[in-house]
Amino acid sequence: MVYSKSLAARIRQLVGKRRGIVEKKMFGGVGFLLDGKLLVGIWQDSLIARLGKEQAARALEKPCVREFDITGRAMKGWVLVEPEGMEDDGQLGAWIEKATGFVATLPARKS
Repeated sequence: MVYSKSLAARIRQLVGKRRGIVEKKMFGGVGFLLDGKLLVGIWQDSLIARLGKEQAARALEKPCVREFDITGRAMKGWVLVEPEGMEDDGQLGAWIEKATGFVATLPARKS
């Protein structure tokens, strides 16, 4: 599966100096993990953001956002942001910050 390399580069720029961020190939694209927990990813040319159920429900009210569903079964708490919803780095950064806020509330992963 082909994913947007330019979007990956933009995400790298925005998260590059954060501690605990690791990039990993997944979903046929690429994901960015924070302390071992998936934060955001790329599916084709769209952003996948882990927001939690409440924040995801609010995000789905935006026209450029839909449920993240690549298998016929939507992933709860996840959204897919189409390119129009992250045209500039300010918009992309806001999605990453929302995801970071949620992922930071999750329990630590056990080794």
